[in-house]
Amino acid sequence: MRIRIVDAFTDRPFSGNPAGVLVLDGDGFPADDWLRQVAAEVNLPETAFTHPLPPGGPAGWALRWFTPTTEVDMCGHATLATAHVLAAAGLARGAIRFAARCGILSAEAGADGLLTLDFPTSTLTPVEPPAEIAAALRAEIVSVHDTSDHIGDLLVELRDEEAVRTLRPDLAALRGYARRGVVVTAAAEDPARGYDFASRGFFPAAGIDEDPVTGSAHTALAPFWAARLGRTELTGFQGSARTGLVRVSLRDDRTLLTGRAVTVIDGELLAGP
Repeated sequence: MRIRIVDAFTDRPFSGNPAGVLVLDGDGFPADDWLRQVAAEVNLPETAFTHPLPPGGPAGWALRWFTPTTEVDMCGHATLATAHVLAAAGLARGAIRFAARCGILSAEAGADGLLTLDFPTSTLTPVEPPAEIAAALRAEIVSVHDTSDHIGDLLVELRDEEAVRTLRPDLAALRGYARRGVVVTAAAEDPARGYDFASRGFFPAAGIDEDPVTGSAHTALAPFWAARLGRTELTGFQGSARTGLVRVSLRDDRTLLTGRAVTVIDGELLAGP
C-alpha cells in the first residue's frame, strides 16, 4: 500500500506541517485499531486515510484523520496534503469533495499549484480566561474566545507577536485541559513581512505538544482577525519551529484556506490491514 509524507502550507520540504497520506483500496475503511496503529507508526501530527465513494453522492472521497493517539473531527493540513496527493496522482480533478466527521469539505487545486480548502467558519464566544490556562501559558492575556465544537479550541489573544513567538507554555498542565487545544495569536508586528497575524497551536491532550501549522484553527483565526482588521482576505503566519503561511478568505459561514504542499517521501506500507 502506497504511503506519502507531505509537507503542507509550505512550498519547501521540511517546513510547514507534515502529514501522512494513505489512499486506500476498496470502498471502506479498515478497522479503527489498524488506522490508529498506522498513525502511531507514522508519528506525525496527523495521518489522513481516504478512499473513493460511489459516484452520484455529495462527495467523491471519504476522509478520516488520526494523530498518533486519537482520531480528530477536523484537520486542515492533512486535508490539504490529501488533495495534493490526489491531484498529483491524477486521481481527482477540479473540486475534490470529502465526506468527513465534520461534514462535507472541499478542496481545489489551481494551475499554479495553490490548493484551496473550503471549511466551515468557527463561531467565537468571549469567555473569561480559565485559571488553569492562564497559569499554563504564563503570559499576558488580552482576550479569550471559545470556538465551535468542530474544532473545540480555546483562542487566546496575547499582547504582541513577540509574546506569541517566545511563549513557553507548561505543556504538562495543558495536557490535562479538556478541550482539543489552545491557540495563541497576536497581530503581526510588521505586515510588510507578508502576513497579518501570527499564531501558534498547542494540543498535548491530542498527542501533539505543538502543531507546526494548524489549518483548522484558521477557521477561528479568520473571523477573529477579520473583525479587528476590517478585511476578509488575510494571511496568517504560524510561528512554530517549522513555520508556515495560511491565506484565509472569509465567506460568511465558510472559510477558504489556501496554501501549497510538497511531497517529501513516497513509499510502501508493508503491514496491511
